[in-house]
Amino acid sequence: MSTASDARFWDRISRRYANDAIADQGGYERTLERTRALLRPDDHVLELGCGTGSTALRLAGDVRRYLATDLSAGMIAIAREKLSASPVPALAFEVATADDSIRETGCFNAVLGFNYLHLIRDVPGTLRRVHGLLAPGGLFITKTACLGDMNPLLSLALPGMRLIGKAPYVSVFRQAELRERVSAAGFEVLAVENHASRGNDRRPFILARKGSPR
Repeated sequence: MSTASDARFWDRISRRYANDAIADQGGYERTLERTRALLRPDDHVLELGCGTGSTALRLAGDVRRYLATDLSAGMIAIAREKLSASPVPALAFEVATADDSIRETGCFNAVLGFNYLHLIRDVPGTLRRVHGLLAPGGLFITKTACLGDMNPLLSLALPGMRLIGKAPYVSVFRQAELRERVSAAGFEVLAVENHASRGNDRRPFILARKGSPR
């Protein structure tokens, strides 16, 4: 299995994904509100793993430039359809990952990754790359599933689901591990929050600021 196979998985389900309802709308709105309060009108923002662009379309009007990326061409095609229907001058969508196609090192004021890090094969390497993409003092804002803190049966089932094409690659880690990895990549962790409006959400919202790598 490879990044290319991950892209094919998301391409295959992109239309169905676009039609799925947000499981916790209240929690999602709280994350958007919190993130919007951190962004400034002159900011250059990069979103990784933007999916079909719903979050980018909500946030891009508040900043100078917003580049939203995803490894799935199918997801980006849908995002561009949405953008065509509701233009936002500051927003552009691109098929890319943190590692392969984004060359603008050190120029972003904020990098966002929502429901993203647990889908990455090399989390420490990606976090180092995010650190490099940020300008000095730039913010990394993420909210992602910590499957190590969830039902262990889910983690056991994932390899079989991937084998039959029912799941993409998924990294399993705990919240404490994720926080340590963010710190190890050179970030100062400023906040770890729970934005869930119902249930026992295991997707911490983490706000971190670029510092010096350890």
